[in-house]
Amino acid sequence: MTKAHNRFPNTNNILVTGSGSFTGGKLLQALDRDPSITGTIIAADLERPRFPLNRTRFYKLNLMGKSADSDLYTILKKEAIKTVIHAAFPISPPKKLDFAHELISIGTMYVVNACTAANIKRLVVLSTADVYGAFPDNPNFLTENHPPRGNRLSQFLRDKIDAENQALHAHRTLPHMTVVILRICTILGPTVETYKTRYLRREVVPTILGYDPLVQFVQEEDVIAACRLAMESDQSGIYNIAAPGVLSLSDVITICGKTNLPLPKAVLKTIAQTLWYLDLSPAPSTHLNFIQYLWLVDGEKATRELGFKPQFSSKEALLSFVGGEKLRASPILRSAAYQPATHKA
Repeated sequence: MTKAHNRFPNTNNILVTGSGSFTGGKLLQALDRDPSITGTIIAADLERPRFPLNRTRFYKLNLMGKSADSDLYTILKKEAIKTVIHAAFPISPPKKLDFAHELISIGTMYVVNACTAANIKRLVVLSTADVYGAFPDNPNFLTENHPPRGNRLSQFLRDKIDAENQALHAHRTLPHMTVVILRICTILGPTVETYKTRYLRREVVPTILGYDPLVQFVQEEDVIAACRLAMESDQSGIYNIAAPGVLSLSDVITICGKTNLPLPKAVLKTIAQTLWYLDLSPAPSTHLNFIQYLWLVDGEKATRELGFKPQFSSKEALLSFVGGEKLRASPILRSAAYQPATHKA
């Protein structure tokens, strides 16, 4: 199931941080093979991308290094960069919170400092809808006007909110610099791998007894289309990125062909935290709220101001993930030639 997106002409020189992240890597590949991108394309990361690139140039950049802002500033000026896409964020909760803090919060500070000093035209920050948090008093759909409260749940989300605030502060300081923050909901598709896809891959999927929240997704191709639109936008602000339609968590588990195992939250919390320490759980117990309470986002603003029109519904995004899983599991199509490259996040 493949649906085409429009191409967005871009003559600006572009720099992407975080080519090793799922979204950063997918976006970089899309830009590299797009003939409508006539400007220079730069990848800046700690390690060279593990996928082939034809015309993208690579600079080694350690966003946790003390000279990261000056190093990035040098690259921005040398390459006359006008648009920066900051994608150097882990999607999955890391074991090492200090490392995550340095990369997400401090690393974004360095990126913002370099961008303001170099007087770039546009900064796009790839965030997550998880920053809203999942709480019993959430409305049916969260708009960009609702405050992010994920900091109440984990340090990981607190750092992501801090990264957003730094980018927003840069725009207030330099109004001529366009700053776009994309709060992307759960990404599904044939190649993405996150703690959420690992959760859905279990043969027996634990849920919280007495709760069956509605969930939404966005297909990986639509995420790249949203990034491309943000790169062309003259609008500044925060935008929710989600596909139309919702499903109950129990229906998602059924569509994935898995067994639903409802457990009391106290029991599941103990199990999840123990397995997290043993490296057997995809996420710590602080993320159990996301399978208990509602945290749907309203994507109308992105449609109205960015022109974002998802080509896949939430259900279609889920089906593309299920299809990719079946392809990888097929004994006939198990050869490397048929294996879609899976990007970890």
